[in-house]
Amino acid sequence: MAIVLGTTTNALYCSSRIHLPNKLIRAMEADAESVLRLVIPSLDLKRHKGQAGKIAVIGGCREYTGAPYFAAISALKIGADLSHVFCTKDAAPVIKSYSPELIVHPVLEESYTISEEERRQVQEKVVGEVDKWMERFDCLVIGPGLGRDSFLLECVSKIMLLARKFNVPFVVDGDGLFLVTNSIDLVNGYPLAVLTPNVNEYKRLVQKVLNCEVDEQNAGDQLSFLAKQFGGVTILRKGKSDLISNGEIVKSVSIYGSPRRCGGQGDILSGSVAVFLSWAQQLISGHESLSENPAILGSIAASGLLRKAASLAFAKHKRSTLTSDIIECLGESLEDICPAS
Repeated sequence: MAIVLGTTTNALYCSSRIHLPNKLIRAMEADAESVLRLVIPSLDLKRHKGQAGKIAVIGGCREYTGAPYFAAISALKIGADLSHVFCTKDAAPVIKSYSPELIVHPVLEESYTISEEERRQVQEKVVGEVDKWMERFDCLVIGPGLGRDSFLLECVSKIMLLARKFNVPFVVDGDGLFLVTNSIDLVNGYPLAVLTPNVNEYKRLVQKVLNCEVDEQNAGDQLSFLAKQFGGVTILRKGKSDLISNGEIVKSVSIYGSPRRCGGQGDILSGSVAVFLSWAQQLISGHESLSENPAILGSIAASGLLRKAASLAFAKHKRSTLTSDIIECLGESLEDICPAS
């Protein structure tokens, strides 16, 4: 059983010019709805709590509390059983107040709360608190509402290395991408990592890693080469059409969508990728005939679902569409594509 996902590229990018093969890669449009139907597990009375996914969001500080909430609640709305948020102590009461459905851990620390002498001890404590839970999680979402506090980013770097140690997949978004852009080794060569950059985040990644500018004319080739430079990490480049590559294949998702670009949609996407990636891993582990990449499948499914939900929300609310409206359309969109009964 296999899904044809795309083709490979031999394009070579450098700082001054691009050497292209005779035939350029064209990103193949994914059948996102078929992928969704493939990876979504059936509802079964025999299953118990946790089997449909345990997701953890690493993010949330005193300035940013909405982003981690959007990512975590989206995971639940899609069908994950449990959704955790590891955030700073300032952010925790606010995030808890948004929903009693989330399990909130006020364990992260920012530099303004500690002295220089305490840094090492506090860092060990922070990482230790996450370590207690790590093996229970099916996927992490790293970055929504994280902020750019230097000490907090140091702690998150250690958490990412810990996730790799336990082979826990993770999705990197928001300020997590700022961290990765400046510390590429955190994800390099880890096939269970997914990066979800927007236009500006992608531009910074290309400038940092490829030492050139974004090439829209050869977008598929450039994305594939960038993913190869990361050692096979999957990159989901958000845009009018979402482009997805792990360096071996390039897929696009262009169905549905909305002209309303309210903030927070990327957080829905990151939480969605985490759920679908974990479901794809379960599916592939139980079917020897499936050889597809779970990060690719998860990215395609999440992109397709978000675009459909955004389209439904826009049809109802037009210019006043908010991220919360899109979240409320996730269930309806899932039911349209893959009915529960």
